[in-house]
Order: sequence, then structure tokens, then C-alpha cells
Amino acid sequence: MKQNPLGGSGIIVSDLAFGAMNFGFPGGPSDETAVQMIHKALDAGVNLIDTADVYTAGESERVVGLAIKDRRDDVVLATKFGLPMGEDPNQSGGSPRWIKRAVEGSLRRLGTDYIDLYQMHRPDYRTDLDETLAALSDLVREGKIRAIGSSTFPAELIVSAQWAAEKGGHRRFVTEQPRYSIFNRRPETHVFPALQQFGMGAITYAPLASGWLSGRENPASSQRAQMETHVFDLDSAANQAKATAVAQLRELADGLGIPMTHLALAFVRAHPAVSAALIGPRTPEQLDDLLAAADVTIDDATLDRIDEIVEPGADINPADNYDAAIPAFADKRLRRR
Repeated sequence: MKQNPLGGSGIIVSDLAFGAMNFGFPGGPSDETAVQMIHKALDAGVNLIDTADVYTAGESERVVGLAIKDRRDDVVLATKFGLPMGEDPNQSGGSPRWIKRAVEGSLRRLGTDYIDLYQMHRPDYRTDLDETLAALSDLVREGKIRAIGSSTFPAELIVSAQWAAEKGGHRRFVTEQPRYSIFNRRPETHVFPALQQFGMGAITYAPLASGWLSGRENPASSQRAQMETHVFDLDSAANQAKATAVAQLRELADGLGIPMTHLALAFVRAHPAVSAALIGPRTPEQLDDLLAAADVTIDDATLDRIDEIVEPGADINPADNYDAAIPAFADKRLRRR
């Protein structure tokens, strides 16, 4: 499996990364099955495993801890903090108070004494970035984490974080985790150029666009679709546009003799800003299909055809993203006088 530098961290990661968000759910894969899936991915050359404290209230981290117990040195272990872990408003965000508590909880659940990449799951507009970066830098000095990153940060906040790190003499974010797929191309406009400017690596998620690019004849039948019915609501004009694009992409994939999933992953991995593309299989069969995509590449003519189907830099459905978390959109006082 192809390997890439993880930004300027000095860490080398596999082209595909294993996202463990789907583990720990009632009715989901058993602990035994989940461990077997992670081991299979490691045996295939995957070395980056990504989870978060908030996934199934810590159960995902616990399962990952079981899987890496005897293989810790083989794994680049990434987890995230910042989303609410309880009703207490102080159990979220990027305050030093919460960061110090959150990392101890993650270390305990993961069964390890250090985390390779500790990522801020969402921006926290209540806390000064200088405070967040200072706390994270303390954890690096203590040996509890090795590198730090962000997730779903807009380009302007990526730049602000780099400036705050330089001004304050703190460790800087070396990675960003954006949503990126054929249907969600907004990072191409500003996020990816910012990452390339500052020598950061992108670990992208949702390459199959929540199942739209899974190749299923009826993607709305997927487990995720049952949880988020609006994602496949064909009364939506944006989702109708997705359905039209899926038909064109299926024809393109068929012409290349590859599954739709492989086309979708090859597209994401082709961007030079991407260090690793996260896959999040729910079953061993899905894992087998996604691992088989590791060696699939697409040429410029295919990328040009994809550009004709979905315009570069465009999201077919802007609602796929998390703009509602930005205060300038959510708080009328910041945009109206």
C-alpha cells in the first residue's frame, strides 16, 4: 500500500486509513469482529487508525484499544476531542481544563500511554486558540501525544491557528480532517491550498458521500440512510442532482472496469494535498472491497470527466457540511445590526 508523509509531522502513513466510527454501536459489529477487521487492515498495510472520544460515548476507542493491544508499535493512532461528552458544557471544546481531562479518558479507553495524532474535532469559537494550542503543547512535552491536528476547520481558522502557534511559540496543527468526496469538493477551493501552504496533511473522511458512491442500486437502503433519512430524501433538489450524478459516475466506473467505491477512493487519493483517505467499513465484506481499492489509480482523462459531472470546488448539497456551527451563521447578532 502506498505511503505518504503526514504533513510535516515526520510520520509516514498509509494511503488508506481505518476509521473506527462504526464500532461500539448496539447491533453493530461485535468486539471480536471489529478486532478481526482492524487486524486485517493492518495486515494489508494500513497503519493509521482514527477514532474519537465521542464515537459511541467512548466505546469505539475501547474497541480500538482491544485491537491494538499487542500491535501498538505497528499503528499510527489518531483520536479526536472537542465534541460534547456529556450535558455539562465544560465537557467539550478546546479549553485547557477539558483537554487535560479528555486526553486522560482517551488514553485509558485506548489502553495506551501515548496518542500519535490528537485532533480537535470541531472549532471552538468560545476558546482562544492560544489557550488550546498551549494545552496541547503541554501534552506533547509530557509525552502523552506526538502531534496535533484539526478537523472540519475552515481555511481562515487553519491560517489563524498557524499564526497563533507561531506567535505563542506553541506546537502547530500538522493535519486537518475535512469531509471530501466527488460530491463534496469544497476543500479544493481554500482548505487544501491552505494546507499545502503550511505543509499540513489532509486526512479526509466520507469518501463514499454517506453511501451515495457505494455502488448500491438503492443507497437509501443502507444502515446510514436509515439513521439520516434526509441524506437520501429525493424530494430535495440537491439529492436529485446526486442521483443524476451517480448514474453518470456508474457509467464511468463501468467503462473503467472498476467498482464505484474504487472510483470514489481513487478520486480522493489523487489530490496532492491528501495524506490518507479514511474508510469506515461496517462489515468484513465492505472492508475487503475497500482494501482492494488501494492499488487503483485513475488518469487525467478520468479526473476531467469527473470534473464535468461535478464542478471542481463544488458541493452538490451544501447541507452535507457543518456551517451551522459557525457563529456568523448561527448568531444573527454577528451578521445583522
